Amino acid sequence: MKAGDYSGTSRREFLVGATSLTALASVTRAAQIRRLRLGGPIFLESEDPQELAREHRRLGYRAAYVPKVATHDRQTIETTVKAFAAEDVVIAEVGAWKNLMDPDETVRKQNLDYVIDRMALAEEVGALNCVTISGSLNAKHWDGPDLRNDSREFFEATVENSRKILDLVKPKRAKFTLEMILWSPPENADEYLRLIRAIDRPSFGAHVDMCNIINSPQEFYKNGNITRDTFKKLGKWIVSCHAKDLWGHGGHFAETIPGRGGLDYAAYLNSIATYVPDAPLMLEHLTTAEQYDEGKQYIMQVAQQNGISFT
Repeated sequence: MKAGDYSGTSRREFLVGATSLTALASVTRAAQIRRLRLGGPIFLESEDPQELAREHRRLGYRAAYVPKVATHDRQTIETTVKAFAAEDVVIAEVGAWKNLMDPDETVRKQNLDYVIDRMALAEEVGALNCVTISGSLNAKHWDGPDLRNDSREFFEATVENSRKILDLVKPKRAKFTLEMILWSPPENADEYLRLIRAIDRPSFGAHVDMCNIINSPQEFYKNGNITRDTFKKLGKWIVSCHAKDLWGHGGHFAETIPGRGGLDYAAYLNSIATYVPDAPLMLEHLTTAEQYDEGKQYIMQVAQQNGISFT
């Protein structure tokens, strides 16, 4: 039979064959779609873990920030873990945003105790990580500039703080991470690698927020390359990522809703999918549900264009 000659094939046989090929093509396309987890804050006024978990799924989220729960509240923790697992929503992060290098010794000790407690909570709820920053010696701004932040003593103190937190909690599941920011280590992937090697603890991981890494116009215009390089270097340690956008405003950079700035989200999403597909991407620093929805829709649009799904 010549190509295109179906005279020896019944109509039924031809249709069955065509249907099989269509089904095979659909399966092939589905296999090519990479599935990631997206998360963000929700605005539901409830303390019921089941309602909270269902609200995340309703919004298209398969990752969450830890709900409000105390480390000693075993019952609520157990209920929360079960409720979120039932909805396939991963608890991505427990935030512990305190200055571990506060110039005031008393405050510094209180802050360290707080972060230790939050690390313990992350372990109890099975969160992927407890995240904070290394801190600052700036007396007015906990994340502000201070020349001493760029010293060997500051780096070594950050190593000591991280080891102390991990050695006291002894986590088996959750990682302790430090978010990269401008004025304190680690401020880029190379500095993060140096810190990982110095801390030398398997429960110390990496957290990525690409907007925090872009610190000059040259980096802004090449942020896709920086994103790919960051994930190539840190991929095996990354456990969670933040999602927002960045734009130039009046001589400095300002955060904005994803899609309104210049961050290369195709590079960001493809890097996550390539190196750390289990690391959730968490929307943050927006104000209203409408803003989060706008950012979510933009990210999902870019994801779809790149063969990536969040659902």
